[in-house]
Amino acid sequence: MGSRTAITMVSVAAGQVVLSDRRTQRRWPVELAPYEIAALPVTQAEYAHVTGERPSAFTGEKLPVESVSWWDAIRFCNAFSEREGRQPAYRLDDADVQWDRTADGYRLPTEAEWEYACRAGTTGPRYGPLDEIAWYRDNSSERPHDVGGRQPNAWGLYDMLGNVWNWCWDVYDAEVYGTYRVLRGGGWFDEHWSCRASVRRRSHPTFTVDDVGFRVARSE
Repeated sequence: MGSRTAITMVSVAAGQVVLSDRRTQRRWPVELAPYEIAALPVTQAEYAHVTGERPSAFTGEKLPVESVSWWDAIRFCNAFSEREGRQPAYRLDDADVQWDRTADGYRLPTEAEWEYACRAGTTGPRYGPLDEIAWYRDNSSERPHDVGGRQPNAWGLYDMLGNVWNWCWDVYDAEVYGTYRVLRGGGWFDEHWSCRASVRRRSHPTFTVDDVGFRVARSE
């Protein structure tokens, strides 16, 4: 096992969140068990330390890693778990992945976990004034910024909105979009209306984009 990579995790108590989708006009409640979620998106330095790779379009140790696919994020979670002496959360088999929910390793948050953590007890579209909490098109100079540079939410989570979109575990809509996975949070290139707690976006799990990154979670 190599040297440790310090990623600050925040404990989140059990709760319920109601998800919604504007396209389908659906709303559905999700019950959540206690979990941990990273206070910050994974940085380029952390990603390089665990994987030896630097895929990002922009360069900076404290910048969020971007241009990573959903599969890249899954593999990072397993590699980070092994480095930390934890049981990997994912079983990989070519183009298939199974989540071992009994494992204590790192993983992607579900979109329900992500939104519950993003809201941090708030009920509006955002957990604070957008210019104070997020890097987005109006204030980002059309580039990502070092993580943690804006105000956190009430639970101490930074960059939940803006900077880079976060990959989540969930399939977006299997009947319509097949294996496309959920993205949450908005990014540095997005208009204000995309940087809201409820906004859902989708992307193919093999695609990489320069405003898409991720943060890790862990079951308690």
